[in-house]
Amino acid sequence: MAIKSFQRYEKKFILNETQYKKLLPILYEYMNEDKFCKNGENYNIYSIYYDTLDNQVIRHSINKPYYKEKLRLRSYKAPIGENDKVFLELKKKINGIVNKRRATLTLKEAYKFLEDRIRPKSLDFLNNQVLDEIEYYLNNNKVSPRVYISYSRKAFFGKNDKDFRITFDSNILGRRDNLSLQLGLYGENILPRDSYLMEVKILGAIPIWLSKTMSELEIYNTHFSKYGSEYVKYCLNNNYNSRRKNIC
Repeated sequence: MAIKSFQRYEKKFILNETQYKKLLPILYEYMNEDKFCKNGENYNIYSIYYDTLDNQVIRHSINKPYYKEKLRLRSYKAPIGENDKVFLELKKKINGIVNKRRATLTLKEAYKFLEDRIRPKSLDFLNNQVLDEIEYYLNNNKVSPRVYISYSRKAFFGKNDKDFRITFDSNILGRRDNLSLQLGLYGENILPRDSYLMEVKILGAIPIWLSKTMSELEIYNTHFSKYGSEYVKYCLNNNYNSRRKNIC
């Protein structure tokens, strides 16, 4: 079992096809592709978000509070067997700073922990610390699988600063049924197919060369949440029933 913990700023931008194609050649001058982008190809990310039956987690989140947190189960491939690797993440945002706590589990361990509260056994102190945090979250929030979100990603990291990352997410899809990682990538579009969500992930300031390039290409900072956008679309598509059930 492996674990990661880190914190950073995340700035988001929505690009059209023209902006994306003009920006890529410049990125290659200063950055390298992520190791998961094999032969220059994108890779897929699959996530299940946990929320209450009346969507309290995402309703709180889209109000832009000082502090928010969300729990998700993530995979970088559609798992087939119960021993396939998945990631259980507790993502927190405090005054704009993102802190992510992640444990690596098998699919079987993750489901037993989430559904039956059977903790994976680990002798590692840090592993148990994160599992303690997630267990505390589960005990104090009546959450269950609510939304599946998948997308295609191209990722870069700085040649001189590996903590500086840029990702481009496209073909962002969401669904509220068949909430299983094993069922793979399908759902309704959350972002138009000719658009890209760019996230700049950095510990400090955005490099001058990138700021200058984005200004020239008229790429501006925006607020965009995959889960938040899916929820807004869900409410709009189910306006009458969702209001009656007090879930929007």
